[in-house]
Amino acid sequence: MATRLIRNTVVLLKSEVTYGTDPTPTGGSNAMLVSNLSINPFNVTAVDRDLIRSYLGASESLLGSRYVEMSFDVELTGSATVAVAPAWGPALLACAMAETLTAVTRADYTPVSSAFGSCTIYWYDDGLLHKAVGARGAPMFKLNINQRPVMSFKFLGLYSTPTVVSNPSTTLTAWKTPQIISEANTLDLTFGGTHSTSTAPAIASGTPYPSQGIEIDLGNKVDFNPFLGGETVDSTSRNATAKCTLDLTATQEAALIAQMEAGTLQTVGLSHGTVSNQKVLVWLPNVQIINMQKAEANGKRVVALDLKCLPSTSGNDEVRIVTSF
Repeated sequence: MATRLIRNTVVLLKSEVTYGTDPTPTGGSNAMLVSNLSINPFNVTAVDRDLIRSYLGASESLLGSRYVEMSFDVELTGSATVAVAPAWGPALLACAMAETLTAVTRADYTPVSSAFGSCTIYWYDDGLLHKAVGARGAPMFKLNINQRPVMSFKFLGLYSTPTVVSNPSTTLTAWKTPQIISEANTLDLTFGGTHSTSTAPAIASGTPYPSQGIEIDLGNKVDFNPFLGGETVDSTSRNATAKCTLDLTATQEAALIAQMEAGTLQTVGLSHGTVSNQKVLVWLPNVQIINMQKAEANGKRVVALDLKCLPSTSGNDEVRIVTSF
């Protein structure tokens, strides 16, 4: 009996030029380096016939529209070349984000509210290929102490009947090894600082706090929409949030409580990495503290914050991911 292994999985992802048209990703150019992967290859609407007969028993179901759901983590690190898009760029572009490459300076990713990108994903499950075209997703950015910096993606895509095919060979040289989130590699989480979006990435001034890192959920609402004449996966809304845990003095905690009471908006930023052109900066320019809870860390008092990430009046700027600097 043949044994199929979960670790014999290959994931390919390529941006689509035309929505829902397969651009044919290849192992040589479009392989993803992933972990924590999961797939539901056949999400289907099943309609029970619910027939009344002269005997008891179930009725068959009729299978209607179906779609694919895929999720995986990708390490968050730069390309190793200044201002060059990292290998994970196409995945973010299919998550209602745009890419801006500033020559010899940086690569930026920010949200969009129109002209949404999409991608095709090939998921080779040790001999069985699942395809998802027209895929769009929702990312989370996780920079937690003593962990790898990762992006957690959840994609929905249009269904294709799986095919039996061998896994392709892959080229993964574009994927760089990240540095762990730690005191040696990561600067303090900073509230109320400033950041220029056109120069070399840095966070100036503000109040740095010892923290356990930060998690940011872009909050994309992504839905499968079945219509006669055209099924689609659509990004229709966004509600970005974040959470962090801080080590505060009593005076600092009281000050943050006062800011929460007043509905104060402020910036929050974190810069990670010591290797040139592989660093990452996360920047939230308009944050409101919406909840605060006391917590503990090995008997030490810490404070957990829930944050709402708001756009400015210009829009499409509530989360900024900067890398390759």
